[in-house]
Amino acid sequence: MSLHPRRRTVTAGWFERATTQWRTAAWLALVWVMLWGDLSWANVIAGVVVGFAVVTFLPLPTVATHGGFRPWPFLVLAGRFVADLVVASFQVSALALDPRRTPRGAVVGIRLRNPSDVYMTATAELCSLVPGSVVVEAHRLTGMLYVHVLDVDQSGGIEKVRADTLALEARVLRAFASNADLRRSGLYLHDDGGPTADRRTAAPAAETTRPSEGER
Repeated sequence: MSLHPRRRTVTAGWFERATTQWRTAAWLALVWVMLWGDLSWANVIAGVVVGFAVVTFLPLPTVATHGGFRPWPFLVLAGRFVADLVVASFQVSALALDPRRTPRGAVVGIRLRNPSDVYMTATAELCSLVPGSVVVEAHRLTGMLYVHVLDVDQSGGIEKVRADTLALEARVLRAFASNADLRRSGLYLHDDGGPTADRRTAAPAAETTRPSEGER
C-alpha cells in the first residue's frame, strides 16, 4: 500500500492547524518578543516562526465542547465573581488582622453537575481566584472538585461551601453551556431565553450524589 495518501493527510493536518490557529501563533510571537525585551524585525520574525512551529508540530489536544455564549448570564457570572472577590478579600484581611481568631480550615468535596473538562476548569479557576478558597484536586472522571477553605466557619459551613460552588458552576453553565448540557445538568432555558434551574430534576440529582461527597 502506498504511503502517499497518508503523507498528504498528515501534511493537510499541519497546514490546517497552522491556518486555523494563527491567533495562538500571534500570541506566542508576542510573548516571544516580550521575553526578549527588544522590539525588532528579527525578534518579530523569529517569534512568528516559533509560534507557527509550536501550533503545527506541538498541537494541544482538542477539547470537545458544544457550548455557546449568552451575554446576560455572562454579565451575571462576572458581576457575582467581582462581588465575591471583594467580599472574600475583606474577610481574609479581617481574619489575618485578628490574632484572637484561629481559622478552621477544611477540604470539601463537591460533585459537579457537568464533568466536562471546559466547565470544570472554568469553575475551578473562578473558585481558586476568590481569596480563602483554592481547588487542590479535580477528578474529571467522577466530576469531583476538592476545595480547600481557609475558614469553614467564616464561609458558612461545609454545606454552604458546597452550595456556593454548585451555584458558581450553574452560573458558568448558564453563560457558556449548550441547551443539551443545561438539561443534562438539571438546568433548562425558558422560551424567552432566560436560564433558570429546573428544581424537579436538580433536587433528585443532589440526593443521588450526596453519599459520595465528603470532607477530607
